[in-house]
Amino acid sequence: MKQFQYIRPSTQQLVLDAIAKPGSKIIAGGSNLVDLMKRGVMSPDKLVDINKLPLKNISAYKGGYHIGALALNSQVAEDTAIKQHFPLLSMALNAGASPQLRNMATVGGNMMQRTRCTYFYDTTMPCNKRVPGTGCGAMEGINRMHAIFGASMQCIAVHPSDMCVALAALDATVVIQGRKGTRRLKFTDFHRLAGTTPELDNNLGKDELITAVEIADNRFAKNSYYLKVRDRASYAFALISVAAALDIQDGIIKDARLAMGGVAHKPWRLTTAEQVLKGKPATAATFEQAALVAMEGAKGYEHNAFKLKMAPAIITEALKHAAGLV
Repeated sequence: MKQFQYIRPSTQQLVLDAIAKPGSKIIAGGSNLVDLMKRGVMSPDKLVDINKLPLKNISAYKGGYHIGALALNSQVAEDTAIKQHFPLLSMALNAGASPQLRNMATVGGNMMQRTRCTYFYDTTMPCNKRVPGTGCGAMEGINRMHAIFGASMQCIAVHPSDMCVALAALDATVVIQGRKGTRRLKFTDFHRLAGTTPELDNNLGKDELITAVEIADNRFAKNSYYLKVRDRASYAFALISVAAALDIQDGIIKDARLAMGGVAHKPWRLTTAEQVLKGKPATAATFEQAALVAMEGAKGYEHNAFKLKMAPAIITEALKHAAGLV
């Protein structure tokens, strides 16, 4: 591992000043960044520890809830208000990683984690995300875990987070602090597709800091479900995951939210399928129809074509669980 400088600023302004300098990286829980540094995938000159900042609070505001960027994944998952108002988020967090990692990982860090594509982690292999212009080893390589939506010729890696899939479905907002002030960004606009710049995972500026995530009140608490399909039950990333949230009144779907994980370079929101669900009866037939629509534009590769058949089945199953049909 390359030698680096470590600092722990006590104020937000000092953090912003520090990360504005080239070669600086923020560290909180470090559950992803430290692994990348050990493997030589990332080699920052300076680590800026932000754990002294007062960003761990979970609190209500008029119209929703505010979750600080330094709130631990385990803290959010077990928070009484979160479980009551946004059970989808709690389910997704508990489906991610291991209890030990959830006790270290933060909300902001979870959002910033990088792909677990083996070609990205292996510095002997070509990877446009790690070294732009070197090629994509996964394209013609072992691509079982890779994208079926929104991929490009430059990169077919997927975003690894469970939490982010739920936050995309819940229409969360990211609160971002920069040296010029605060800005808010829709969660679905925070992460990026690979396009021609796969090295860029998100739309956070190099001199900006995530301070919180905000979720507006909704009517999805009663009918929500997070379904994750993986190779083993513990500490495995999703082959495919689905966050499903429904507002059902008198058997009719008044509103719907759907997002998928393990299928794209970012949490993949299924907006077309959501529109299909609205105004329809909450039945298995409706869910199967929405699942087929959700697969429009999907493309498999040599080793992950099975996802094209698996995905609609998982979408249907998640919706059935959310509606209380199983």
